[in-house]
Amino acid sequence: MPDVIRIVLVDDQRLFRSGLRMLLDSQPDLEVVGEAGDGDGALAEVERTDPDVVLMDVRMPGMDGVTATERLAARGDRPKVLVLTTFDLDAAAARALRAGASGFVLKDARPEFLLAAVRTVHAGAAVIAPAAIGHLLDTFGGGRGRRDDELAVLSPREREIYELAGRGLSNGEIAAREYVSEATVKTHVSRILAKLGLRDRVQLVVHRHGG
Repeated sequence: MPDVIRIVLVDDQRLFRSGLRMLLDSQPDLEVVGEAGDGDGALAEVERTDPDVVLMDVRMPGMDGVTATERLAARGDRPKVLVLTTFDLDAAAARALRAGASGFVLKDARPEFLLAAVRTVHAGAAVIAPAAIGHLLDTFGGGRGRRDDELAVLSPREREIYELAGRGLSNGEIAAREYVSEATVKTHVSRILAKLGLRDRVQLVVHRHGG
């Protein structure tokens, strides 16, 4: 039986949270362990339940989702934050990605996409809609570009993993393709981020698409 992914829902609309809870709890590998209607409540629920993933709305009264994401990112690798937004990478969602979120999904996304996004983020990969790549480059890229001399610091194996991770593959998927353990992939990804001066896999995806 697969490990259960523990989730906290954060949105100021109770009805929307109820619908999400029904969807997520219908899956054998997903469990909603807490809910909150604002950023302060989100931090409290994370402390209480120690979830794997937080589904975070960005616009809420009181502490918004961006500030809450910053606070959660400062905790380390857990929990992963998946941003919920009404618009295709609006300014608030972009700020949340900068703050440390692992990706974003639209509130009107297909149920199967949302479920896949939760599992993907939990596995350590980024979730970014292809249509939003251009916006992300404007937000994060700053003309950085993917210059050959920049990638020259990577070993041949690191270059291979850089390409795969930059396409959004999870550690498990990369491990299967490269015939190595997930722990080895995680180590390589950490070294790649350090060598390229990138904070996380979201920035790695943007860096790879920088041309």
